[in-house]
Amino acid sequence: MDKLLVKGGRTLNGTVTISGAKNAALPELCAALLTADTVTLENVPGLQDVSTMLKLIRNMGVVADRNKDVPSTITIDAGALTSPEAPYELVKTMRASVLALGPLLARFGEATVSLPGGCAIGSRPVDQHIKGLQAMGAEIVVEHGYMIAKLPKGTTRLKGCSITTDMVTVTGTENFLMAATLAEGETILENAAQEPEIGDLAELLIKMGAKIEGQGTRRIRIQGVERLHGCTHQVVADRIETGTFLCAVAATGGDVTLLHARADHQDALVDKLREAGATVTAIEGGMRIQSHGRLKAQSFRTTEYPGFATDMQAQFMALNAVSHGAASVTETIFENRFMHVNEMVRLGAKIQIEGKVAIMEGVEKLSGASVMATDLRASASLVIAGLVADGETLIERIYHLDRGYDQMEAKLRGLGADIERIKT
Repeated sequence: MDKLLVKGGRTLNGTVTISGAKNAALPELCAALLTADTVTLENVPGLQDVSTMLKLIRNMGVVADRNKDVPSTITIDAGALTSPEAPYELVKTMRASVLALGPLLARFGEATVSLPGGCAIGSRPVDQHIKGLQAMGAEIVVEHGYMIAKLPKGTTRLKGCSITTDMVTVTGTENFLMAATLAEGETILENAAQEPEIGDLAELLIKMGAKIEGQGTRRIRIQGVERLHGCTHQVVADRIETGTFLCAVAATGGDVTLLHARADHQDALVDKLREAGATVTAIEGGMRIQSHGRLKAQSFRTTEYPGFATDMQAQFMALNAVSHGAASVTETIFENRFMHVNEMVRLGAKIQIEGKVAIMEGVEKLSGASVMATDLRASASLVIAGLVADGETLIERIYHLDRGYDQMEAKLRGLGADIERIKT
């Protein structure tokens, strides 16, 4: 497994280009299954999860090709899809595989999808997906680790209905949104997730001919159509990659421009960074952050968008670790999302866990050591910690990082960081 060697103590300066959003690209690759026409996605990030999703849909008989001259452009042709199945061996590392369920069921009337894997950060049940699709008329059973779904005998389309989930679920909202585009009649999604990636998925579906209103709010209305067609769509910039670089610069100090970054997707994070003492501004075509000296530790509580993202909790904790003062961090989304804390403590951070709350006291310096990434966002937090630590930090198991960050070490080197990948 590859490792990252980080030598801390350098400020970050210059310009970095933010890649397309992982959490938009994955459902949008699945959305291409809804039509027999060609769908072209631009600004697709070069991530392990994207490669896994491409393997998954190719295994179904889909033709999916990267542009040789522009690798971030992918053309998908699901016209010859022969096997509406997502097997365990292809999806065991990626929870987003569940997003194939709705599109396959809506277009082909059947789907067999393995129960998904992914980061070990806590329970992320698929029961909401099953209940919602059952409300639309699907017959679904779970057997031998697979969700086996089909339309009742004598029916050819899902039926529009009102779906209210027990909790806010991003992938659930996306699955229902995609399935409803080809359902008969109107579907109303109550308690829908509001993440920008859902709005971006809705934009793609509308370009494909879907009738959708209310995306970005708690109530989405979809009027089903008989068929969708192909289109070209550019994936929205990754707000979590944006936030990760904002926290990195805030921690190390420096002056960085983030091209393609969307300031309107970062309100909760930017508010905390400004309260900490960083200067963050929206500029034409991106964002700019300036940070000088130690900042002030900030308390925060994770919650659904537009609140503070759970996917940014670990990275901001790395900033808090070297900031002035004490702060508390409350995690409300996933029960196991403090697994990075023990690794940060190895680097000299002062953190105590009390249930869902981490109590932090900032230190002037961290000290380099060998640490191990436990999940995707934890790996990013350890990179930030390594950037501000004295000496060398060796980060193991960075395959987690490769699942969600496109050439992170190369982008950081371009800003002046001393970081290299060690191939093993």
